[in-house]
This record gives sequence, C-alpha cells and structure tokens, in this order.
Amino acid sequence: MGRRTGWTTALREVVARSAVGRVVAVAAVFCVASAGLPGTAAQAAGAADAPAYAFDRSARAVTAAGGTADAVRLEPGVTYRSALADREKAYYRLELDDASNAYVSVTAVPRPGAALAGGDGVKVAVQNTDGSSCSYDTVTVGASTDPHPITAWGAREILAGKGLCQEAGTYFLVVERTETSTSTGAGQPWELELAPVSEPPAAGGGATSVPGAWDSATPAPLVAEPVDRPGGGGFSGATAVGQGVWRDRIVPGQTLYYKVPVDWGQQLYATVDLGSAGTDSGFVVPALDLTVYNPVRAEIAGTSIGYGGTQKSTSLPPLPPVRYANRYAPTDPAQSLRFAGFHYLAVYLSAHVAERFGEGPYDVKLRVRIGGTAQPGPGYDGRSVPGGVFETGARSGRDAPAGGTADGGGGAGGDGAMAAVAVGGIGTGSALLLVLGVWTVTARRRTAVQIRASAQNPTA
Repeated sequence: MGRRTGWTTALREVVARSAVGRVVAVAAVFCVASAGLPGTAAQAAGAADAPAYAFDRSARAVTAAGGTADAVRLEPGVTYRSALADREKAYYRLELDDASNAYVSVTAVPRPGAALAGGDGVKVAVQNTDGSSCSYDTVTVGASTDPHPITAWGAREILAGKGLCQEAGTYFLVVERTETSTSTGAGQPWELELAPVSEPPAAGGGATSVPGAWDSATPAPLVAEPVDRPGGGGFSGATAVGQGVWRDRIVPGQTLYYKVPVDWGQQLYATVDLGSAGTDSGFVVPALDLTVYNPVRAEIAGTSIGYGGTQKSTSLPPLPPVRYANRYAPTDPAQSLRFAGFHYLAVYLSAHVAERFGEGPYDVKLRVRIGGTAQPGPGYDGRSVPGGVFETGARSGRDAPAGGTADGGGGAGGDGAMAAVAVGGIGTGSALLLVLGVWTVTARRRTAVQIRASAQNPTA
C-alpha cells in the first residue's frame, strides 16, 4: 500500500508542473496498471510453461498429521496450505457445535510433469471420533491423466432425520491419495489448499422437504460482444464476472478460475468456446474441461470436449435453481446448489494439446447466463464464517434477520464483491481515460487558481 501511495503522490506532482509531466504520468500509470492486471504474469511466463495453481496468499501453513492424536485444528474462515504424500493419510481436526453445518474443500495440486493415471486423485472424508464417516468424496484427474488442480470436499451437516454426526464435539478431516499401479509419481507429495466454512442454521429451521420440479430446458448460449477478462489462477483469485461473454487466452496445462454471483432462485448456465489452432495434427480427448463449484468449492457439475484443431464449444448440463431445500435432493448436482453466493467456474486446457497443436496460447470464451429472478432466502440464525460467503450483494437484505444480512455476516464481502464485478467490467483503457480526465481537470483548476491569484496580487 505504501508503494502505491508513493506512486500516486509523485505522479500528481508531475501533472501539476507541466503538460510534459502529464505525458510521463500517462506512461507510468499505464505500466503500473498493466503490471496489476490478472493474468499478466501468466503471459510473461510464456506458453511453454503453464502457470501453476495460485494458492491463497494469506493461507496458513500447517503440517498434516499421520493420525488423530496430533491432528492440527482447522478454523472456519481461515485458508490453510499443506501437503499430502503418497500412500499416506493426512488428518486435520475440527471442533464443531451441534447447530452449524461445516464444509471443508480440499484442492490438491499434483507435481507438474508427474506421470499419472486416470484413477489418481484424492479421497476426502469427515469422520467422528468413532471412525464413522459423516461424508465421503473422491475426485480423480480423469481421462486426460494431466497433473492439474482437482477439488474434493467434506461436510458435517445437521439435517432432520439424520442420526449420525449430529452432536457437538471433535471431528476429523481425512485426506488420502487414490493411486493406480500405472502411476509413476511415487514419493512426490501433492500440495493442498484447505478452506473450512461454517454455515449457521436457518431461521425457523428452513425447508426440509425435497425440492419440486424445475425448468430443465437449456437456453441458447448467450450471444454478445466478448469482453477481455483474464481468469484467475485459483479459487482465492478467481475473476468476478456476471452475465456476459468473457474472453481470455489459455495455454495447455493451465486452469482459469472465474466466480459468478448466483442468488436464491436463480439458475446458472455456462458455455466455453475454444478457438481454432490453425493446424490439423490429430485429436486430443479430452482437451477442454469446464467445471462449476458452489460457494464452498464443492463440485456441482462439469463437461469435457475433445479437440482436433478446429473451434469447439461445450456447455454445462442444465442446473436446478439455487434453493435451500436442494440439500434434501436425492442426487447431485441438486444437492450442491444449496446456497446463494459466488459460484466458481474452472476452465482447464489439457497439456496434451501442446503435443498436437503447439504451445499456444489459445483463444477461449466463457459465455455466462443467469436465469430466474432472485428470491428471498431462508434467513440465517447467526453468522457464516467467513462472513458474506452465502451472499451475492444483489439484494438489500430483504430476507435478513434483525441485525444482519441474510447470512448474518453483516454484508461482508457481498456488496464489495458485486462492486468488483462492476468495476471489472470497465476496461483498462476506460479506467486510464477516467484517471487522465480527473488529472486534466485538476491541473486546469490549479492553473486557473494561480492566474486569479496573480491578477489579484500582481506583486506576489
């Protein structure tokens, strides 16, 4: 922050002195703005080296325990960075009450260049002190066999009629690798990003019945002029976007992350387009993945498509509207569409594309459509941790309990996140023109003041 303030002060002094100074200031601002753009570092790295997963910069380093006795406690609202060796189980401890739901996402990042099989991945479970599993999830790298970020999740839910894992006490997050006999990455640990979240109980208990029918028709992909929007390198740095067509360039082996505000009652539709390579050198299956995650980073659904050098497009399957009662649905993805908030879209281009069609980068467009009208949520009896995680900021807390927003978080991260979407829609050029306009007006006003002062006091 101090360095940024220093730049601002220096540039203002230059602007006030001369028109030549304004030209220098323009160049300086352009350089600073370009350096701060998401994706700039990825472009500078070159297409041959796919940008690595961008871990949360504020993540707290923790060592995984080999058993429950030494398991480190994870606190909701804190992001952690750890590692997982092959053929080992990693244990982390959770201290939970008997009212709130707890969710923990685990993003595993295999070592670049590792030779993997389609069944390699991670298993994530939340267990009580008796060793019973409250939840269980497994995610693998899939048919591409590429070493790329994959995310699984664990949960301890307070649900009516469920007898297991409902009491307060100590629970354990257990993470282990799934490996096959064809894997050659033995001995190489995978890095982990852990993100615990606490959801307070709904005021009045919330809906407990299975959700009804919903519109499963697939609308046509959104048609609009694409806007350049570099994707983020990880969940914590995901680029905020709304409805529209967003364009970026991607290199093989890279994953781009975006986040979209989806309110109660709304449906998310997304399509990804991959541009042509200009050559026909075979076919890669799968080549492009599009995956959607809910606000606690639990996977909802995904789609993949092969690539033969000509332009391709693929869309997510129709998704139900976001409803509290979806957690009682018998199958996914409805179960995962259980709360409002920012939903994540991850676009991954297989590293094998480089072998067939070159290192790129390749043009990619993300078409996002939001269906339905925002509706009141259940209202929460308490605060989510982190605050605002189940809010989009689109509503003015009309369904909020007294003293807070709908998630009880006081709006933290809600309106600000929506403001980020709005500001993100302004191109860099427009932002520079706005800054230059302000400087020009300021300089002219100062000049006018100096002229008036000289006229009133000629001897000054």
